[in-house]
Amino acid sequence: MSPITLSAIAFVCILTGTLVGMLLRNRLPNHYLGSDAKDVVRLGAGLIGTIAALVLGLLIASAKTSYDTQVSQLKQLTADVILLDQLLAQYGPDAAPVRNLLRGAVDAVAGRIWHENGSAPARNAPFEATAAGEEFIVKLHQLSPQTDEQRSLKNRATEVTANIARTRLLLYTQGDNPIPMPFLIVLIFWVSIIFANFSLFAEPKPIVIGALFVFALSAAAAIFLVLELGQPFSGLMQISSIPLRSALAPL
Repeated sequence: MSPITLSAIAFVCILTGTLVGMLLRNRLPNHYLGSDAKDVVRLGAGLIGTIAALVLGLLIASAKTSYDTQVSQLKQLTADVILLDQLLAQYGPDAAPVRNLLRGAVDAVAGRIWHENGSAPARNAPFEATAAGEEFIVKLHQLSPQTDEQRSLKNRATEVTANIARTRLLLYTQGDNPIPMPFLIVLIFWVSIIFANFSLFAEPKPIVIGALFVFALSAAAAIFLVLELGQPFSGLMQISSIPLRSALAPL
């Protein structure tokens, strides 16, 4: 389910909690809404609000950290691709076909990372290397160094290729990081209770209804932010693929 859909569901649930509070205010006898009951309910809602605020803040911090980590990994991947191309250029004309294959492999890897082949892969789908990447590795190992310098360049190119593969696997394992559904349900339930408490003891004046609507929208937007940060290669806040795709100029 997409982040916008989950956020819309959270928004509807929060508004439902607000309406439930309004209905209870109209249905309950006045002595049920006395000062003692008001104090107890507000203290309980304050406790839940503190817990929900703490949890939501931790979720946003965790999602932002994960997002920044994947940005850093993508930068490392781009830098290693540039370094690998430079090593192959220093190797000499014999490495020109391998450099051409490297450009095709970069495009194929970018397509896999950003799910440009149509729909996103299944969450538990096994990792599969691209055909262009496998062909590049085969051609790289088939290079026959003639000098010590070429032998050293090939060894360094092989090491950088291994680093690229390792970074690619890290991006694969961290590519899907949504909030666990039970956790999200509990968080929405907490927020709905808080809004029900707001509307339970407040007269439904236009200013109150408008304020509660804005507050509910803000809470749903915070959940949307966490969900979007957990999917850095899709959605409105996706990482740009241009730096990786434009890292290597055509030969």
